[in-house]
Amino acid sequence: MKIIFLGDSLTAGVYGGDFVAELAAMMPDDQIINAGIGGSTAPDMLARLDDIIAHEPDAVFVMGGGNDAISYSQPDTRPYYRQAQDIPDGVVTPEMFTTAYRDILQTLQLAFVRVWVGLPPMEYNPQTVSAMKRYNDIAREVAASFNVPALDLMAHFTPDDVPERPPITIKTINTIGQRTANGWDDYEGERERGGYTYSFDGIHILPRTAERFARLIYDFMDE
Repeated sequence: MKIIFLGDSLTAGVYGGDFVAELAAMMPDDQIINAGIGGSTAPDMLARLDDIIAHEPDAVFVMGGGNDAISYSQPDTRPYYRQAQDIPDGVVTPEMFTTAYRDILQTLQLAFVRVWVGLPPMEYNPQTVSAMKRYNDIAREVAASFNVPALDLMAHFTPDDVPERPPITIKTINTIGQRTANGWDDYEGERERGGYTYSFDGIHILPRTAERFARLIYDFMDE
């Protein structure tokens, strides 16, 4: 099978663990394409669908919502989403997310592509976790309306108690860009300093978490 993984930085795997690469190693007889792009929101993913379908995939694993939830719950990030991602007012509202997600799944199904949905985790602070749960609920409901299976990775990874932490800001986003450009990879040290569990910054996963992601997704797609 030719399987495309459509998503944001969590899927891209450039900053932190790369679960798509782990899956590719587990599925040597399949063609695995990573179509994750950092900063992507659901509207961004929808805008890229023509390119995705042009690859003529047999299946697409869709996982997004983290940037949408951050834009909604962390107002200081909105200049980035407005300028870099061309999102009006810099915020993807639940209504915008619902419409974009529905259009993504419908477009893929109309192209006769098999679709799976992943619901990403989050552990930065209570506000981002609450927003992520809300957007995941929307994605789950939209997926169910199209009879698309959904894998709740948030249920597997997000801890029950997430402490208060300072809001995510443009400085946070700039730090990600700088670290990525410089090849920074002190993931475990950052996890310990920040007190995180499966991630190193509350958003991006550790390499060891990517292995667990891959196993869960592999078993999910195999059902």
